[in-house]
Parts: sequence; C-alpha cells; structure tokens
Amino acid sequence: MKLFFASDVHGSERCFLKFINAGRYYGADVIVLGGDITGKALVPIVRGPNGAYRAEFLGDAVTAATAAELGELQRLIRFNGHYPLVVTPDELAGLRASPEAQAAAFRRVMRETLVRWLDLAAERLDGRGMRCLVMPGNDDDPDIDDIIASSPTVENPHDRVVELGDGLVLAGSAYSNTTPWRAPRELPEADLAAHLEGLCARVGDFRRAVLCTHVPPHESGLDSAPAVDSDLNLRASAGQPRLIPAGSRAVRAVIEARQPLLALHGHIHEGRGFCRLGRTLCINPGSDYAAGILRGASVTIEGGRVRGFQLVAG
Repeated sequence: MKLFFASDVHGSERCFLKFINAGRYYGADVIVLGGDITGKALVPIVRGPNGAYRAEFLGDAVTAATAAELGELQRLIRFNGHYPLVVTPDELAGLRASPEAQAAAFRRVMRETLVRWLDLAAERLDGRGMRCLVMPGNDDDPDIDDIIASSPTVENPHDRVVELGDGLVLAGSAYSNTTPWRAPRELPEADLAAHLEGLCARVGDFRRAVLCTHVPPHESGLDSAPAVDSDLNLRASAGQPRLIPAGSRAVRAVIEARQPLLALHGHIHEGRGFCRLGRTLCINPGSDYAAGILRGASVTIEGGRVRGFQLVAG
C-alpha cells in the first residue's frame, strides 16, 4: 500500500488542489490531509461606483477593472490561503463596525469554500479507486465536520479508526495540546491523553496501525517552533528566533506505549522531518502553504512494514 500525507494547507486553494492531484502523481492508494484545512482571514474586495474593484492584499493596493481581472484577483487571494469577499463600501463599513458581522461573514465564506473544495475532490477522484481522508486540526472550527461528513468521497478520520485495507488501520485525532493562540480544538495534556487512550482502545494490532495526530510528539525534533511571549511576539536569542519543543507529551507517551507502525503529524510548520520513537516511524512533512508549496510524505507499506518513505514538495 502506498500512502500520501500532507498537512496544514490553511485555506490555500493552490495547496489543496495539489493535494488532490498528489495521489495520482505519487501512485497512492490513500491520501491523507492531517489538519488545519481552513484559512484565517477575509480579504474585502470593494466594488466602486464606476464598476472597478480594489483591495488591500499582502500590503499592496490592488485593483481590478474587468470581470476577468476580478476573477484573477480572487484566485490569487484564494491561492495564498485567504478568503476573498466582494462588498460595497457600505457593506465594508458595516463589517468594520461589527465584530459579530465579521465573524458571520468569515464563517459563511469558509464553509462555502470548503464545500467547493470537497466538490472538486469528488470530481477529480471519482472512479480512481483512491481513498481520501481529510482531518481537521486545532485551527479548524468544529462546525466544519458536518461539511466533511456530507461528502460522498472524502472521509474524516478524527476520533475514528478507519480500515485502510491490507489489514491496516488509521486512527486519527485533530486535537492539539494548548497553544498561545487558544485555537478551537485544543486540550490540556491530561484531557488529550484521555482522548488518545479512548481512541487507541479501539485499535486492535498496533503493529499494523497508523496513528495520525495533528500535533507531533514532544521533543521529537518534529515539534521545534519559534517561542513567543504573552503578546505573541517572537522571542529571539543572538538575533535569531528561539526555538522550543511545542509538541504534545500525551502524543509522545501514547506512541512510546503503543508503538504503532507509523505516526503522521503536522501542526508545527517548521518541524519538517522524521524520527523514530522505538519501532514507530514518525513523520512531519512541514508546511509552506503561504508560498503555495505543498509539502508531503510518500510512504510505502508492505507486509506490515514501512518499506520506504520520502519527504516531497511541489
């Protein structure tokens, strides 16, 4: 069996499309997206009285005079992990005056975008005989789970044990330990440990199990992230960002105790690499979504063993 794994596309349509196409490119039987699917920000595109459009994007003032130019601007915004929203000046003023209106608009566009993505996945994967698993991450609002559940093609492995074939199973967990950002799916380590134990209790033979946790294990080399202060400013040492282990102690404990065949992680974008904890091969492909680069891992499993793997990017 060949498996392709990626994570942390954070709303980048370019990276999601690459993920959907990666299965065929790498000859995968199963493709898995390991969390943090959705984006983080709206980009208003203001419709002027003369029919032209303008927006502030990545620090630049951008204009669009025709429908084609508007479409290209929307595509550029989506490809960089943001959500375009066409508004009138009055609508923009209303959004700026109301945090509740902003939140409602963001949620609506986020959900519409995910529906469109899953429709694209269904269209492109139809008839290929390829499994597609898309799991949320700590940054993803729980109300997207119903959208994934409605897809005829895509499966959500969060808090499930999924039969992959060839006697293999995948157990998934979207949660992370607590971060300074207080994202929607975060748990204290004790609660995360209890959740993982409940999940693992449903796994039979861990020698033929893939554990997919969004957060990597603590002090594994896959979890080195820049330290921040209470105001979320980067902490530096000798002029360079100071890196600290930000992974989960609960995830490390369950891997060391259960020893699954393979463990797949994301969450820490800078943590690209692999390590072994006992017999378990742990992989974090990293993320470079803002540049439109999909980082992933292609893994071959044969006879109950990982026969080979490669960190890839494109």
